[in-house]
Amino acid sequence: MQLVEAVLLLISLVIVSNVISHYLVVVPVSLIQVALGLGAALFFKLSLDMQTDWFMLLFTAPLLYNDGRRFPKRELWQLRGAIVGNAIFLVFIITFLGGFFLHWLVPAMPLAASFALAAILAPTDPIAVQSLASRVHLPAGLMHLIAGESLINDASGLIGFKYGIAAVMTGTFIWTQAIGDFFYIAVVGALAGALLMGIINLVRLWLLQQGINDTILHAVLQLITPFLIYLLVDDVIGASGVIAVVVAGLLTNASGNRFISALPELRIVTEKTWDIVVYVLNGLIFILLGLELPVAMHATIESRAVSTWQALLDVVLVYLVMLAIRVGWTYGYMWVTAWHQPNADRPSVYLALLNGIAGVRGAISLVGVLAVPVLLPSGAPFPERSLMLFIAAGYIVLSMIVATWVLPVMTKNRAPLRLRGSAVEDAGDVEDAAQPADVRLMTHAQAQRVLYQSAVRKLESERRETNQKPVLDLIDEYQHLLRRLELQEDDSDDLPPFIQDEIALRAVGVAGELAALEQLFEANQVSEPLYQKTKRRLHTRERSLTAMAQNHGHLNLSDIVDRAKAAIPHWWHKVAAERFGRTLNGERLAVEKAIAKGGLKALSEYLRQPEHRARQFNRQVIYALIVQYRNRIATAKASAKQKSLQYEQEMARLRTLALAAERAAIHDLLEQGYITVAMAQRLSQSVNYTENAAALATLE
Repeated sequence: MQLVEAVLLLISLVIVSNVISHYLVVVPVSLIQVALGLGAALFFKLSLDMQTDWFMLLFTAPLLYNDGRRFPKRELWQLRGAIVGNAIFLVFIITFLGGFFLHWLVPAMPLAASFALAAILAPTDPIAVQSLASRVHLPAGLMHLIAGESLINDASGLIGFKYGIAAVMTGTFIWTQAIGDFFYIAVVGALAGALLMGIINLVRLWLLQQGINDTILHAVLQLITPFLIYLLVDDVIGASGVIAVVVAGLLTNASGNRFISALPELRIVTEKTWDIVVYVLNGLIFILLGLELPVAMHATIESRAVSTWQALLDVVLVYLVMLAIRVGWTYGYMWVTAWHQPNADRPSVYLALLNGIAGVRGAISLVGVLAVPVLLPSGAPFPERSLMLFIAAGYIVLSMIVATWVLPVMTKNRAPLRLRGSAVEDAGDVEDAAQPADVRLMTHAQAQRVLYQSAVRKLESERRETNQKPVLDLIDEYQHLLRRLELQEDDSDDLPPFIQDEIALRAVGVAGELAALEQLFEANQVSEPLYQKTKRRLHTRERSLTAMAQNHGHLNLSDIVDRAKAAIPHWWHKVAAERFGRTLNGERLAVEKAIAKGGLKALSEYLRQPEHRARQFNRQVIYALIVQYRNRIATAKASAKQKSLQYEQEMARLRTLALAAERAAIHDLLEQGYITVAMAQRLSQSVNYTENAAALATLE
């Protein structure tokens, strides 16, 4: 029962970390998860006895399989030689140079143990590389090389670590045997992964041919694939299960077109199921990293033989040496590429440094170090084990912190750095980066905006006096989607210009509503209680807009509470009418209609004034506010009874037309060369998801 409670707590912390990250956008969610895990360990005394074997099976196998599944196959094949060289030789260089430095820095640490520690710190996080490519213009070949390397270097690092620890335990190390074992583990692991994946693909195809086309069955088969392959290769054959699952991931869709044509919904179900699994596992990895930090650092901090400040200095020095090795290797690769390819980008120390800093390490490194034995076969303590754990834990955290704070400064981009613990990555990021530079090509956000605007135009063309409410409701949905796109694209520290325009224009509208309310009161067309309630609600909105303008678009807690107090009664009346069939007070409807007209009138008059026209307010913001006011007027005009079947049918018809307009826009953009085929497929998939969600909603 305690294990179940611990798992539920850890998953809850993953959810909490992603909620916090939406407000604390400067800090990557991975660091938030580490902090939450550390807090759980310190304050709740939560601890888990993590074994390397089950950690590799439950976390590493599915995550690397998923990375391989999503990696662009063409680029991987074109760079196969360089990727294998980087994943093997760079790790070995880091292992030996870093190992010699560690032994020089801490003479009491055996040379073999120093090699083992350097090897386990060599693997990098592939998601950070993709995140870096989205903020700076890395050469496509270099970006794919680093991303491909990160799929395999986990195996190289773990193998180097294994042999280093074995050398310390036995006191002997045979180079020829180690090299032979390495190639056996790597080559046999790759061949076994390819063979097993081929067999599983044949089984999937055979099941379809036999008429066993249960989508859930096939999705579950895909989910258990990495676990089965890892267990068979690692435990039965004795080869590298890590390399096996990567190769299996790369080959998982070798017959993908046949599966998709036979079972179209399989791809959608499988992808979304994988998204959920990866989301949870990504978060749990860094929560566990935070949990293990006290275990890794406690002995060194409590020890009198080693100064904590000296240990921290060791961490910094090791990080700088590892960074220098990686930067030097990257710069050298760029020189070789430029020498062989005259048209390639010139070598750049700046890009090499960015690549080195982006090479953050993760929980796999720490869990590997935690597997260091406590005692030697002779019964003596393993030399400097506590310091090894301290350096590994400090190195991992330092690499994450440096990447978090230094990269935005160097790239002048304030978008948060995505690490492996971030929200599930878009499978198309790497593929888009491979596209040739073309000024005509749109970004995903730009293309999505065109789709939404096309849908809005179609809805406007369908607007009649009889369907004002459903049309405006749908247009309002699209306006919220467009606003979210604007927010996602802006990564500046200042308040975005369109938010400034929105706050200013909303304030004008609220002032118009207040003026209309006063006119109603002076004409005795509203009762005293309703007048006071409505006035308080409008004044609260007015104060909140002022606070947002002063606080870079954010509300203080007191403003949020005041706004909720004013909005809840108003919201309850609307819900009562829509959900429970209650009749809204006719006076309330009349007041809502009148003040909405007053706000719309004030906004129109304000925008017609020459000095305000010269400011050139954001047209999208103006249109969104006008739609909201029209929607409020239409709502007040509509029946106060529960939404009719006619309304629902009209909503379904209009949504179908809007989605058809989005599909037509995708076709037009593709035909005109503004988007790639890959982006067109992802946009179409998004439209299909929306359509399926709408269909499910009508069945509830």
